[in-house]
Amino acid sequence: MKNMSILILGIFALLACSSDNESDGNTNPPMDSTSYNISSILSKFDNVSGVSYTVNGDFVEFTSNGLPDHGSPYWEAGNPMYEAYNGNNPNWHQNPNTIMTQNIVFRIPLNPSEAANKQATSLGPIGISVNGVPFYNQYAGPNNQPLTNEIDSFDQYLGHPQNTGQYHYHIEPLFLTDALGKTAFLGLLADGFPVYGPQENGGTITSADLDDYHGHVSVTPEFPDGIYHYHITADDPYINGNGYFGTPGNISQ
Repeated sequence: MKNMSILILGIFALLACSSDNESDGNTNPPMDSTSYNISSILSKFDNVSGVSYTVNGDFVEFTSNGLPDHGSPYWEAGNPMYEAYNGNNPNWHQNPNTIMTQNIVFRIPLNPSEAANKQATSLGPIGISVNGVPFYNQYAGPNNQPLTNEIDSFDQYLGHPQNTGQYHYHIEPLFLTDALGKTAFLGLLADGFPVYGPQENGGTITSADLDDYHGHVSVTPEFPDGIYHYHITADDPYINGNGYFGTPGNISQ
């Protein structure tokens, strides 16, 4: 009987050890269930030429013509916005496309929160900047190529149009950061989380300071209680990393 008791105690001890080992091996961080509200930031898009928005239930719907509010060599010759290239890239070359009016609708959640299953960004628009120009991800089309060569076609404000004339930013929009500052709110990604410039708290942000999705939680001027937000950085992946941190809405064009 004594031997049977020892055997039973041994079995319980093994089960306990097995359970502890499984727990210790679980390195997945808990998901943040915090839900934010971005209603207060919508006024940043008031009076922006070519951009309008309406709140519809749990979403805000932006409509944009996608036209930049600054010069570029990609405007048609004779357009008053035409500006010859005057940037500092010695390898600059102009792609064959011309800026054309678009009709892009961004349906973005008003209460973004971390997604249980993160979704990859696609080619094309992934968010809207404060001047209505779309943000694109860190890849060149059509097959998710690095931006290495395409960067050389970015104009002096670091944007360019694709083959249907849709002007966009893959990296820091210099016109906006020059006008608004390096710490400024620059727009929203499709999941509702804000995009900020490359500086914070007096320092320059790099990708190493951010999570896999190219963001973090901290206080910002628009969100004094803190919010998850993306930062534009000078190094790849520039705006967004391994996908949306939250659940994206819908972008149609």
